[in-house]
Amino acid sequence: MKEETAIHVKNLTKKFGAFTAVNTISFKVKKGEIFGFLGANGAGKTTAMKMLIGISTPTSGEATVAGFNVNTQPESIKKNIGYMSQKFALYDDLTVKENITFFGGIYGLTRKQIKDKRSQLVEELGLQKIVNELVSSLPLGWKQKIAFSVALLHNPKIVFLDEPTGGVDPITRRQFWEMIYKTANQGTTVFVTTHYMDEAEYCDSVSIMVNGKIEALDTPKKLKEQFKASTMNDVFLKLARG
Repeated sequence: MKEETAIHVKNLTKKFGAFTAVNTISFKVKKGEIFGFLGANGAGKTTAMKMLIGISTPTSGEATVAGFNVNTQPESIKKNIGYMSQKFALYDDLTVKENITFFGGIYGLTRKQIKDKRSQLVEELGLQKIVNELVSSLPLGWKQKIAFSVALLHNPKIVFLDEPTGGVDPITRRQFWEMIYKTANQGTTVFVTTHYMDEAEYCDSVSIMVNGKIEALDTPKKLKEQFKASTMNDVFLKLARG
């Protein structure tokens, strides 16, 4: 049986004047896979992701996401994916309930669907005591977990997570990855950027970006074998040092 491809990228490039932020990258992501997009800050991860989610036009190259072309069908991509950004994912001046309702509307859900989804989320995440609290009053870990769940409200085929565990404590990070596993087990493809190399161990496949180029791409196990390294951090250090 042929494996379905969720994301297919070929020679994707993004330039800003004379500066090349993303340099002819190519890779495939299988349906239902947790794909780790790794690299130090400034490596080009977020720029590449912005092209894949349809909010930045590539300078050259091609890519399909959920079967849609990033150059010609960005609006169709947006309808079929979930996205959790690094810096902005929820409105601080709205309550948890209002955020869920608002994003449900943006994703085109009916009032009944929003109500059902909201009840489901409150139950699953144990939000009963904070559902009417302003998001600004919540700890970062809670914000991240709610933001991830909101990105999945409309049952997208692929969810993109940009540095989702940045700044949260180790326990919350582990809980967040449990949510990622559960999502992937239900058939949703998870594309996650991170600069925490230990998180690479949790992914099915990993690409490592250095200065706008993908310098390594394989399963964590095979990458550690290839670079004769005991951890993914060691793999990254060998690559970063050239």
